[in-house]
Amino acid sequence: QVQLVESGGGLVQAGGSLTLSCAASGSIVIINAMGWYRQAPGKQRELVASISSRGLTNYADSVKGRFTVSSDNAKNTVYLQMNSLKPEDTAVYYCNAAVVSRTASNGQRTSLYWGQGTQVTVSS
Repeated sequence: QVQLVESGGGLVQAGGSLTLSCAASGSIVIINAMGWYRQAPGKQRELVASISSRGLTNYADSVKGRFTVSSDNAKNTVYLQMNSLKPEDTAVYYCNAAVVSRTASNGQRTSLYWGQGTQVTVSS
């Protein structure tokens, strides 16, 4: 099994910064991509940022220029540096990973895993 452990959430004032981290552990062959989604109350979960094992990044338009996603492949960890935070950034942030693992028959399987979420609250 694979577990994603998130940390770094909290309460900040508008204009402040916060860094989230997510570490994957377990039966991992390789992680093809990791990313962050967020879900505000009453809204659907949306992609915030993602990064592939090759370093290719993708951002939601609403966070471009403010958020930076990075990864440490050796540690199976992804980070989200959030700057110039706005009240509309308030949400539960979920880590996501596309993980390749070994099957019982020694094959490979790619599965999506999710963290439990970490609350980010931006006050004005």
